[in-house]
Amino acid sequence: MKTSEYIRLTIDKLPKGYVFTYSDFTSEVNSKEAIIKSLNRMASSGKIVKLSKGKFYKPEQTPFGVLEPEEKQIVKDLLEREGKTIGYLTGISIYNQLKLTTQVNQVIEIGRNSIRPSLKRGMYEVKFVRQKNTITKESIPLLQLLDVLRFVKKIPDTNSDTVCKRLLSLLKELSAEKQQNIIRLSKKYSPSTRALLGALLEEINTDVPLEDLYKSLNPITKYKFSFSKAVLPTAPNWNIK
Repeated sequence: MKTSEYIRLTIDKLPKGYVFTYSDFTSEVNSKEAIIKSLNRMASSGKIVKLSKGKFYKPEQTPFGVLEPEEKQIVKDLLEREGKTIGYLTGISIYNQLKLTTQVNQVIEIGRNSIRPSLKRGMYEVKFVRQKNTITKESIPLLQLLDVLRFVKKIPDTNSDTVCKRLLSLLKELSAEKQQNIIRLSKKYSPSTRALLGALLEEINTDVPLEDLYKSLNPITKYKFSFSKAVLPTAPNWNIK
């Protein structure tokens, strides 16, 4: 079978929006040059779309044009390497996922232990946020929630009390074990993030002890958030003004 025919048949089997690279075909085709030429020809003809250098996807046509792949597909090589988790989505995409805002933009943020300069992927700018905790698949939802607390003032197209109510609901849905884990993970976040977490957990009447979290804070430091006392009456207990 010709290289071009093999690649065409392989791509036909891929789901729409799936991002692939030259390396996806090297196990069956020995010539990298032949793969590159074939994929570039298919991109020129519109059969596939070039996302960035060496990255392509199978387009899905709609009445409004070609759909971009899901954000996780676009940056999957920056989230996992050789089966190991090295990053996770954060920022606007998670604010949307957690129903904290409906606004979307063209920036994808990734939490990683080691960050790198921002880059372009299709219509998106990819930015990196440093995460000091070890990143595992199990810890990612809790790290994403802690990132929300860390950047809560930057959540667009909403108001602080609406965000606070939603955060209370999200924390209440966590099991006691996960509440304990989020407290443990918060130790590597800023004091203001830990203070807000403590106030929120106290407000939902968690059964998890909060003494260690409280003791991790400087008793004379004040933290400024714009939540109303009616929504977060426990705020003064954590020096939140």
